Amino acid sequence: MRARLSVVIVTRDESATIRGCLESARFADEILVVDSFSTDDTIALARSGGARVLQHEFTGFARQKNWAIEQATHEWVLQLDADERVTPGLAEEILELLARPPAHEAYQVRRLNFFLGRPMRYTGWGFDRVTRLFRRHVRFKDVQVHEEIDLPGPLPTLHHRLDHHSFRSFAQYWRKIELYSEYGALQAHREGRRATIDKILLRPPARFLRLYILRLGFLEGMHGLVLSLLAAFTVYLKYARLWEIQVLEGRKEFPADRIDR
Repeated sequence: MRARLSVVIVTRDESATIRGCLESARFADEILVVDSFSTDDTIALARSGGARVLQHEFTGFARQKNWAIEQATHEWVLQLDADERVTPGLAEEILELLARPPAHEAYQVRRLNFFLGRPMRYTGWGFDRVTRLFRRHVRFKDVQVHEEIDLPGPLPTLHHRLDHHSFRSFAQYWRKIELYSEYGALQAHREGRRATIDKILLRPPARFLRLYILRLGFLEGMHGLVLSLLAAFTVYLKYARLWEIQVLEGRKEFPADRIDR
């Protein structure tokens, strides 16, 4: 008998993407959406798409995902973001894997990232690997950004891919840059790192050169140039916001509740 599967999706104001995500996840035995009080039509769309919907206050990406995993009904969990799509090949591969006793506690998935509708092969945005299929007891490491599954050692990787439509427009992506720079600065602050002149001055151009030259971003034409510049700006914004925290702390004006976001 096949092990049963819950797809878990965390959302906030994802009305533009949630329908496609749910459609790609229909092969699962359960779709659970945990929403952090969206102000758009996300909840209505999720319910009409057949998902079980719960609401929970957002206190960080890892914490939100871990709470959502705890609410899942079935033994195996596939965690998705609303801007991700399970390809038909990946859905079939997962069902075949669960039809026999899986040999591992978790599995990585190859993810293809899209920039303004274009699949990116270079700039570091080509195929990456993310751990998304796992037993329900597995948890994400509690960090502010770039959360990862907390399991030791290398994990097997499934053959078929997950599509990630991360950048759909500047209006949409700007909100993501703002959020990630904020949480990146808070994570760096928690780890005791400092924003120094050399980091603010040198790390953004170093990121640009790494993506555009070393990661062959120039082969992507204007897409590669714009994406590399955006990545450099995000690094600058992160360290500028870390510097802001240091200034506010020095004046004893840093809100205490901001540390635990």
